[in-house]
Amino acid sequence: METKLKAEESNNTTITEFVLVGFSDEPNLQWILFGTFFIMYLIILLGNSIIILITTVDPTLRNPMYFFLGNFSFLEICYVTVTIPGMLRDIWTRKGNISFLACAMQMCFFLIFGGTECLLLTVMAYDRYVAICNPLHYPVAMNRRVCIQLVAGSWISGILVEIGQTCQIFSLSFCGSNTINHFFCDIPPVIKLACGDIAVNQMVVYILATMFLMLPFLWIVVSYGKIISNILKLSSAKGRAKAFSTCSSHLTVVILFYGTAAINYLLPKSNQSEGLGKLVCLFYTILTPMMNPVVYSLRNKDVMVALKRLL
Repeated sequence: METKLKAEESNNTTITEFVLVGFSDEPNLQWILFGTFFIMYLIILLGNSIIILITTVDPTLRNPMYFFLGNFSFLEICYVTVTIPGMLRDIWTRKGNISFLACAMQMCFFLIFGGTECLLLTVMAYDRYVAICNPLHYPVAMNRRVCIQLVAGSWISGILVEIGQTCQIFSLSFCGSNTINHFFCDIPPVIKLACGDIAVNQMVVYILATMFLMLPFLWIVVSYGKIISNILKLSSAKGRAKAFSTCSSHLTVVILFYGTAAINYLLPKSNQSEGLGKLVCLFYTILTPMMNPVVYSLRNKDVMVALKRLL
């Protein structure tokens, strides 16, 4: 695989094309990786499409929790489609060339969908908190209008902030190497190629990562802490076990998603190799999206009953 284009002799000439290295450093695993990622992508598409379908057509699933799940599943499909098809194409063709504009667009959409997902997961945790800890106020607190506003707020916040962040990063000058040691245009490997002082840009990345990763994560942990506290008051041992099982699986996926993303965006890059960065990135770009349909929906009895009715 070609890993470099001819560098311009003059540093005043900016780069118009990048080369994504991807997994070309593992030539013996190319087809295994292609098959694995392709199957995972199909699982993500199928699982989330089923959830969108049943939450849309089944009248018994017309409550806030399933409204959020349907939106979350749609967001997951968008999120993985930004990166996986391009990665599969690069593995298949053994070429990773991507234009400057396409790289900027890919980063922008990835950040929008990723940032919106972080906020929507927080909304879903809040929904469960109100439902379990304040059940009498739940119909009023989470009425249809509020649900739509929460989802719209998540999308609008993600779009406005991440478009600004992408514009800031790609307003930098890129000269010299055009090789991105990653499988898509993510912030850390792209910003390393910029010329000049990038301290301000890195500070903005840390601030926004804290806003979209750490603050939502802390809110989710607090919400589930209060949920677990209420679960302990249940008289039924079977009810406690079921509730703990649900909460523990949700928290496992949340920790995996937010934890690996935080490592990638908040940990100083001198503390991790580029290979480790790609491996960590696979967790929040592919693995957790594949687990989410099972953890959040397909283990749910109401969802399975609705699926059987549909079939």
